[in-house]
Amino acid sequence: MDGVRSHATECHASGHRHHPGGYLVSNHGGLGRRLTQLYAGLALYGASSALLVASGLGLEPWNVLHQGLAELTGLTIGVVSIVVGAGVLLLWIPLRQRPGLGTVSNVFVVGLAMDGTLTLLPDVHGLAVRVPLLVAGIVLNGAATGLYIAASYGPGPRDGLMTGLHRRTGRSLRLMRTAVEVTVVVTGFALGGTIGVGTLLYALSIGPLAQLFLRVFAVPAAPEVSTVVAEGTPGRAILPS
Repeated sequence: MDGVRSHATECHASGHRHHPGGYLVSNHGGLGRRLTQLYAGLALYGASSALLVASGLGLEPWNVLHQGLAELTGLTIGVVSIVVGAGVLLLWIPLRQRPGLGTVSNVFVVGLAMDGTLTLLPDVHGLAVRVPLLVAGIVLNGAATGLYIAASYGPGPRDGLMTGLHRRTGRSLRLMRTAVEVTVVVTGFALGGTIGVGTLLYALSIGPLAQLFLRVFAVPAAPEVSTVVAEGTPGRAILPS
């Protein structure tokens, strides 16, 4: 991640923007398609998180915290997600991060979609139903991540927090992400959030899935330039949250 800011400036001048997964994402793609991808990705991300909640087999790190806070406050997990997202966004101010349309939209759309999907899902019992829900949730989350990142409208508030800490402290992005996510998982678990096999499976599979779908949903560039050029390793991808 060292030198990302200067490289991003060069990409912006040429009509491209560099995202931390090691790709050059074109800003020349059709506005309609990019907006569709942004909001479809955010809505599907919320729906995928709802599937993980319904499975009861473990949640992604931040939703462990959201579920724990929901248990504590009596609010829905989606509302808690919105409140936490807004709070994290406030932390961008001292970190001198600049939110994009995708950043602000992330705060509201994901939580609303999560609550909406949970109201439609029946109570499920038995591993024969819960396991497929878990797998579907993880795969859908990867697809949603690819849609959202490829739209190139800015990182989610939680990922922006990690990149901001990385720049301000000089510590590695991997260290900052690990420190933040361990903290939210431990706190969420202490408050009653669900950790299980799904949490581990999500951690192992979401990076490769997101990279796969990022390539699938890459927005076409202007005819004279390619939209996405692979430069880095899949392990460097930052996922929306």
